[in-house]
Order: sequence, then structure tokens, then C-alpha cells
Amino acid sequence: MNKFRKEPVAFDTSAVLKRLPMSGKTFAPFSKIYNAPLHDGEIARITSALSSPDSGDIAGEAAQLLHRFSVLLEVNKTTAQYSSLDDLLPRLIEVIKDILNFERATLFLHDGETGELFSRLVQGDTISEIRISDDAGIAGCVFTTGEALVIADAYNDPRFNRDVDDNTSFRTRNILCVPLRNKDQRIIGVTQLLNKVEGTFSQADSQILAAMTSQVSAVLEHAQMFEKLKIAHNNELAMLEVISEISGNIDLDDLLAKIMSATSKLLGAERSTLFIHDARSNELWSKVAQGMDTKEIRIPCDKGIAGETFTTGKVLNIADARIDLRFNREVDRATGFTTRNILCFPILNKLGAPIAVIQVLNKIGGGFNALDEKRLHAFSAQIAIALENAALFQDMRQLKNYNEAILKSLSNGVVTLDSNLTITKVNEAAIRNIGLLEKQLVGKKVAEIFSDKNQWVIDSLDYVEKSGGSDYHADTDFLRSDGAKIAVNVTIASLVDIDGTRLGFMVEIEDITDEKRFRTTMARYLAKEVMDKVLHSADQPFIATAQEATMLFSDIRGFTSMTENLGAGETVEMLNNYFTEMVEVVLRHNGLLDKYIGDAIMAVFGAPMSTPDDADNAVKVAIEMLQALRQLNLVRERDGRSPIEIGIGISTGEVVAGNVGSEKRMDYTVIGDHVNLAARLEDANKFFGTSILVSETTVANMKSRTGLREIDFLRVRGKNRPIRVYEPLGYYLEKEQTQMLEALPRFDDAMKLYRDRCWKEAGKGFEEFLADYPDDKVAGLYVSRCAFYLQKPPGDDWDGVWESRFR
Repeated sequence: MNKFRKEPVAFDTSAVLKRLPMSGKTFAPFSKIYNAPLHDGEIARITSALSSPDSGDIAGEAAQLLHRFSVLLEVNKTTAQYSSLDDLLPRLIEVIKDILNFERATLFLHDGETGELFSRLVQGDTISEIRISDDAGIAGCVFTTGEALVIADAYNDPRFNRDVDDNTSFRTRNILCVPLRNKDQRIIGVTQLLNKVEGTFSQADSQILAAMTSQVSAVLEHAQMFEKLKIAHNNELAMLEVISEISGNIDLDDLLAKIMSATSKLLGAERSTLFIHDARSNELWSKVAQGMDTKEIRIPCDKGIAGETFTTGKVLNIADARIDLRFNREVDRATGFTTRNILCFPILNKLGAPIAVIQVLNKIGGGFNALDEKRLHAFSAQIAIALENAALFQDMRQLKNYNEAILKSLSNGVVTLDSNLTITKVNEAAIRNIGLLEKQLVGKKVAEIFSDKNQWVIDSLDYVEKSGGSDYHADTDFLRSDGAKIAVNVTIASLVDIDGTRLGFMVEIEDITDEKRFRTTMARYLAKEVMDKVLHSADQPFIATAQEATMLFSDIRGFTSMTENLGAGETVEMLNNYFTEMVEVVLRHNGLLDKYIGDAIMAVFGAPMSTPDDADNAVKVAIEMLQALRQLNLVRERDGRSPIEIGIGISTGEVVAGNVGSEKRMDYTVIGDHVNLAARLEDANKFFGTSILVSETTVANMKSRTGLREIDFLRVRGKNRPIRVYEPLGYYLEKEQTQMLEALPRFDDAMKLYRDRCWKEAGKGFEEFLADYPDDKVAGLYVSRCAFYLQKPPGDDWDGVWESRFR
């Protein structure tokens, strides 16, 4: 059954007939017609009266009665034929016009939702609606007071609005306006007639009009209610349709266009624009404006009509945009569009915070009313939900793209699996590591990819699945699909959601083949600790930089004469055995083997990575090199070979460390004065009969300075200030070292006397020391020096350097 089917309305004929005026005294049988059907006798009486010679008055009364019945029949016929206000209102006006003979009329009904009086006008095939405030003009006065108005001269009545005549070129002379009451005497509208054709409107016309319109009030109320229900139903269907259009859409650009189109359709407007708040720039923006080619519009969030709605949260219903100072006319000029009226509405999220503004332009057929605001309010909630869903999707898409970018940029291979151990994602590094294309991997069971050549991956996944933890494999061989072997670190872990439910697994593959190869190469030159620091350094450790380092030079004594007695094979064997032992000591104390120079070794402590123990480590290495050499010489003597003797020089200071060479070949090395000084100190050991000489700068950087003997002041080539050099006693045999350490204070006392130019006393001290240690060449040198200076003392500018100084 149609829920909007028009039901029949009771029509009280007697009530209308009683209200229709009749002249003179009413004939008694006629009066009874108003209350009850006539009997046969009453009908015979009327017939007889009409047949009598003096029937003139009765005949006239009968004629009036028949005319009134014909009016009622016409009204009944009209109300029976039409159920729509669009049809009913114009037809009732025609009926009334036939009876009261006027030029124009309007039947207004009251819209309680908007506080307006409205009517429908038929112009050809077009039906338009007019609306006025329910207290405006003559119609508004009649509606609010409930009193009919008969106005003989409209232009003399201040309530008459002449603008209507000016706009339509119609001349209003007189007006009849009566309230339209329902059966409960509540005013539901007004009927307004213009320009009586003959004369002016009378009170009798007012009574007839009131009677006629009151009779159809029930029909009009029913039609209005029927229309409201139909409109509400259509609006509900329209709302469901537009909600359906936007609710499933999560692409923001497409969503904006659909929201604007749906809003215009829902409110019967020409154009709509949805502005979204950009929190970063504090602007309102729209990707597209309906009916315009503009790709993006941006305005400050506190400017213009949209800005005021956004900042205040108020609904702005602007009847005439042209006189509103907030309206920007430049937009109309630029687009050729004419904005008449505007409805601007805030879009709020579930917390009540503004996130957007919807601006609707040009209501078709009039201005925006309270019903439009109510519709837009209902629709705005759906817009907010759709926008937040689209924003969430946008965030998820950006996060997905971000994650994709991360995966792509990772140097480590990443393989993700679902809970069924099916591969769901691989990045480019994983494709390189495994040696298969993405389409050959994604969607395949992990066992199909790894089981044959890399079963340990399957076993590790099984362990992680059962334990719920993770598994790590360091420096493991991995076979690519082409059979090539690479060294990898592999981490396998579970992927879980926020509730801890397992979603799948992740396999991370780190290719360390190059690093392993580099480590193997560097292990020949660097200690493991130094190498690890170099590999994990955030900076580039091989760029040439100035830094402080300690240099160590060692050289085999009499190497040239040794090689003359050895063949080439024995020489190489000797050097290999010697270098193996010496380099092991260097690396053990975080030294860098810089280079071999023939039979010489150059080592660096503090480059490329420095430590506070670099100077101490260099001295330790020198001592342990001599101790290791003793062990090597025992083997050589056992084999009937001559022993190896070496000298070592150590100096600390600023050097330039880094890659040096040409574009085709470069070596990491150090250069500087202290490199040269270390080499000269190594050579000076021959003069002093020592095995290790250390510069004063190295001693100054040592944490432990025990067991050091001052040897001399040396002036090296290119330097004006002499440097003090020392001999560490730690390389002596244990017994000799103990004795030397006990006698060291006597040596130091004699040295002090020497510096103070007390030649006789100093010479005596050195002689006593030499008596106990006759093989100590240093003490012997100072005995000779004291005797020389006793005869030929140096000048007053003597700085401690022996005149026959070392060069």
C-alpha cells in the first residue's frame, strides 16, 4: 500500500452554506436544508411556493441557494481531484476567482519549520515557490493578528510593499486578505486577493472567501502533511543516496568532488565547495571547486566567509552575498560566476573540533532556509566521517609508501611471510641476496625457496614459530639460486599485532661478503679492536687528517751483511719468520702495520683511531718485540743460524694520516716530522749501544713512566731545540732489569751533575756505575764526555747537547 495515498476528507456542507450570506428573510424550508434532509411535505411546500403568483422573493432565494450549492460542488470537485499542493493551490485560486471576480490571488500556507508563508505559482509548465516571513507585509499582518483586511487603496496602506509592483509592472489597487483557519480555529495560512474587477472588495466578499477557504482547510492541511511526508521520504532517500556515494569512497580527491556534487544535489544549489583545514599551514584548502577548472584553492583559515565559519563554528546563511563585506567578489570576477546567496556550514569531528567547511552557493528558486540548514547539518556528520576515513586511508597509504621506501632503501634484504609461511614481500636487497625475481618469490611457500640449499633457514623459522622468540645467525654461508656463496648475518623474528597475535615472520638477510673480505685483508694490518672501530666509524677513517699518533720504527742490524751470506730463499724465509712474530706483537696492542721498508717495520698507534693508551702501547710493543726476538733467536741458534738484532725508535706527535697516492693506487700511511724522528731514533741506538730509544713527547703521553732511563739531549736535523730521549728498561732480562732499576738512581744523580756542569763529580758517578755495569755503553760515553769537558768546558750557551752531536 502506498504510504502517501490520499485519504478522503469529510466535507461539512451545512457549515459552509450557513456562512454564505443571503439577502432578506430566509424561507423556512430553505433554512432546514442547512441542518437535515427535507421531507416529502417540505419539498411539496417549496414547489407550491415557487408556483404561486408571489414567488419572486422565494425564487430569488432559491437561485442564491443553487449558486452556493454549485460553488460547493466545484470546491468538492476540486478537492476530490487533486492531492498535491502544486495542483491544489492554483486550482482553488481559479475556483475562488470564478466566484469573486478579481485579477490575482495567492493562497499562502504556513511552514512552521521555517517561520514562513509559502505558495506555489504556475507559469506554463513551471511551478515556482514564493516564500515570505510570516510577519511581513499585509499577509503577515493577517496571519499574526487573525483578522481579515479589506483594503480599498493598497498604496495608502503602509504595510503594502510597492517593490513587488515595481518588479512585476503590476498595479495593485485593492486587497482582500483573510486568515485560513482549520477546524480547530488555528490559523494555518492566509488567502490574499488583488484588484476586484468591478468596484472594491466588500465584507460579504470577505465572508464568502473565509467560508470557502475554511471548508478546504482540512484538505489543504492534509495535502501539506502529505507533501511534507513525501518530501521527508524523498529527502531520506536522497540522503541515503548521497551518503552511499561518499561512504565507500576513500580517495580524497574523488571524495571531495562527490561531496560537493552531493551537497549541491541535496540542497538544490548551483555550486558547492568543501574546504579542508591544513593544520601545518593553518589554511583552508580544496583540491577542486565544483564547476571550476581550479586544481587547488587555498585561503587563510580566518579569512572570508569560510574562515569565519571555521573559526567561530557558526552557520552563515547569507541571503545576498553582494552586500556582505566578507564576500570576496574577485572570485566571481575571475570565474564569471555570479554568487547570489551562500550557506556556509562547519564540519566537526567526533570531538567537536572543526576540520572543514562546506560552502553552498545559489539556492535554485530562492534562498537557503532553515530546512536547508537542517539537511546540511545532518549531512555534515556524514561528511566528517567520510573525511576522517579518507584521512586515515591517506595516512595509511603514506605510511605504506614510507615503509615501501624504507624497504627499498635498506641495504639488508627483508623477506616477510604470513602465518602460513608464504612469502608476502621482498625488497630489492633480498632479491639480490636470493638471486630470484620478485615474481618468483612472492606468493611462494618459503620451503620452495630455501629448503634445498639453505635448509637452516627453514629450521630457524620452525624454531621461531615454536618458541615465539627470534633467532640470529652470524657469519653464515648462504647459497644463492645461481650457486654462488655469500656470507650473511640472518635474523628471523615473529611479526605480531598490538594484541600480540602473530601475523607472520620476517627474515632479515645482511650480506657481509665484502665486509668479511675486507676484514680478512685488514686483519693483516690492524688489530681486531682497531678494525672493528674503523668498520663501525660514522666518519670516513681514511680521509687524510692531522692527528696525534705514536710512530714506531724497527730495523734489523747488519741486514746487508746477513743477506750476503744467505741465499734469496733463506733471506725471504728469515724475513717471513721475523715479520710474523713482530707483526703479531704490533696487532696485539692495537697497532697499525703501516708498511714494510725492506727489513724495517713501520707501525702506528693512534691512527686511524686514537686511544689514550697509544704511547704506552707503542713502548709495550717495542719491549715485547725484543722479548719475542729472543725466542726467535733461540730457534735460529738451535738451527745453527746467526741471531737477529734490531733497533727500535719511538716518537709521538702530530702527523698527517690518510690515503696517499695516485688515483690508480693509494696507500693508507702517515707522514710528518715525528715519523722521521722515530726513524732517526731507531738509528741512534747504534751510537748509544741501546735497543730502544723513546722521545720526550712519547714519555709525556705515557701513563706509566717507571723503568725509563734518560739517555741524552739530541739535536736533529731541521730542529733548533734539542729533544730528550729515553731508554725503557723493560726489554732487559729479568735479573739485569732488576739490577738496573736498583742502580738507576745513581745514574740519574750523575746525569744531574752532568747537566749542572759538575764534570769531575759527574764523571766519578758514571765511573762507579760503569764499574758495576762494564757493558753499559751509555755510562762509558758519559765518562769520556766528562773527561773532555773537564779539560775543554763548553761555552755559557751550552744546551746539554754533546758537541760531536748526533746528526
